[in-house]
Amino acid sequence: MAHVIATINLKGGVGKTTTTVALAEFLSSEFGKKVLVIDLDPQTNLTTVLIGEERWEMLNNAGYTLHTLFLDALRAEGELARFDLDKTLQRGVSPVREVRSVDLLPSSLDLIDVQDRLASMSSGRFYSNNPTDLLWRAVKRTLDDYDYVLVDCPPNLGIVTLNGLRIADGYIIPTIPDVLSTYGIPQIQGRVRAFADDLQEPITELGIVVTKYRSQSTLHNNTIRRLRGDDSLPPVFDTVIPEANSIAASAEHAETSTLRQKYGYGGQFDVFRGLAREFIQQVDEEAA
Repeated sequence: MAHVIATINLKGGVGKTTTTVALAEFLSSEFGKKVLVIDLDPQTNLTTVLIGEERWEMLNNAGYTLHTLFLDALRAEGELARFDLDKTLQRGVSPVREVRSVDLLPSSLDLIDVQDRLASMSSGRFYSNNPTDLLWRAVKRTLDDYDYVLVDCPPNLGIVTLNGLRIADGYIIPTIPDVLSTYGIPQIQGRVRAFADDLQEPITELGIVVTKYRSQSTLHNNTIRRLRGDDSLPPVFDTVIPEANSIAASAEHAETSTLRQKYGYGGQFDVFRGLAREFIQQVDEEAA
């Protein structure tokens, strides 16, 4: 069975997408895992990092993004659904040539317009339609083709995010170690816990991933100590992602041969490899 893990933070710009892409690429290339990445964030950053803007525009114009899936739920009764999973699923998407087993369900900027309308969607015949079940109903037959499924959620707790959590076994919270980036963590915990209770299925807090860390920053060091010392918060991964130009540049779609070329030779490759190894251990321990 696939391990389905969501990545979420209520604040943007915290390295959530970069962390998700790196995990997918390292799980594939360094650990031989087959990975599906589901981009639910309307900013589409993860999608364009993996396939580039030109290919994304072609897919978006043809209706082969997750926007079509959610739009189908809003169509009038009797109108044909248009979402095509096989055509939307993009295979072998990483621009790094040694990464060969990462697939993608791409996002769309148009998701912004759909989210607020989903709350008023028709319940369907026999109340069969639940707005938080749309993604699960569409992809459930595909999930077990993969070792890991990573779901990049929007920076909110709306219906699109709940669709991601609906299929997830657990979640991680990438965050910069400062006050504003970590402020919403208890809110995330409470909402996910309540949603899991409604589902009567566990959604495990795998942990907090510290990103964009500056070792000389007193604020960063104090925040990490606070996060590690607060038993009410999720555990903090031992691996800490530093702030580095090469990591920031990895958010651009660029053809490279190896992950070392993409993420840099100054220790960043080893950091992300260590994060992927720790991630596998955390997931395996929770699944045991």
